[in-house]
Amino acid sequence: MPVKSEREYRNLQNFEIRKAEDDENKMIVRGQFTTYDSPYRLYGFEDEDLEYEMWEVIDSHAFDGCDTSDVIMQYDHQGRVFARTSNETLALDFSIPEMEAELGGTTLGRQLYEEIGGGYTTKMSFGFVVGNEIRNRVKEEREGMKPLVKVTRTITSIKKLFDVSAVSLPANDQTSISVRSVCDGEIAKAHEEFMEQRRLEIAKAKAEAMAQSLLLTKED
Repeated sequence: MPVKSEREYRNLQNFEIRKAEDDENKMIVRGQFTTYDSPYRLYGFEDEDLEYEMWEVIDSHAFDGCDTSDVIMQYDHQGRVFARTSNETLALDFSIPEMEAELGGTTLGRQLYEEIGGGYTTKMSFGFVVGNEIRNRVKEEREGMKPLVKVTRTITSIKKLFDVSAVSLPANDQTSISVRSVCDGEIAKAHEEFMEQRRLEIAKAKAEAMAQSLLLTKED
């Protein structure tokens, strides 16, 4: 799966086969593609002194003004297009939020429909570019445990929605990033920011300890 600059990927909920009311021969799949105002854990790690977690929240108005001019449905965010909004084979409802795709238009689309119906493909993800975000960093002291640094990233606006894709490597659970190895670098960026903050904290602590040592030496 290609990594595109600034583009991020997040997991969707399970999606399902749906019978069309107007034509039972249509091959329709449906799924909720995210949850609003509900924090989910992106990742976490720990060093000798601290534990660190990054959480994310998508605001209920994040898609207001989003460019959804031609959203497509793919497999693993690449290759063939199975459905798209421009030809009305893909529909998006941002109030739920939910997607619905008609897959009967191509041979591969019909094959994907069968894979979904058979339970071989059960997860999806969507590709997007963030418009605006807010970050909140809290350090929690815990008795008998390492302190926890928790960063919450709230996405308040999404600039562009590119695709909704069925994925071959789904997330382990609904609060994890899908196909983490192809993340656009947000996790690496956050980790780098955390490590830089840790370096500054350690340098400050050393400087304060040295100043205190010099002060005590002068007093002696």
